[in-house]
Amino acid sequence: MDNELGSIETEMKRGFLQLLVLVLLEKEAYGYAMVRAFRDLGYEVEENTLYPLLRRLEKRGLVQGRWQLGEERPRKVYAVTAAGREMRAGLLDIWQKQIEIIKHIIKENVHA
Repeated sequence: MDNELGSIETEMKRGFLQLLVLVLLEKEAYGYAMVRAFRDLGYEVEENTLYPLLRRLEKRGLVQGRWQLGEERPRKVYAVTAAGREMRAGLLDIWQKQIEIIKHIIKENVHA
């Protein structure tokens, strides 16, 4: 059961992480700062999961990266694009609908 639950959790996290990134990147951030922000909220994300996702989102035009050169070493910072904001709005609508469906079913089952 634990393996099955872990597998389903992994699938759920994939989509959720995309949404989190699109929400978080309303304010420009670099990868490691994002990992820390997620951890501070109790959501564990590995860097080797986040960076490939950022590259895929950048390739799809949902986020935009640029190199910041003022530090000890260059780092890439990311921000959501207009297309990313549109995608985020759609994903948030889907997420809200799913929450409402679950709440409705739970309520119906409790009162049945």
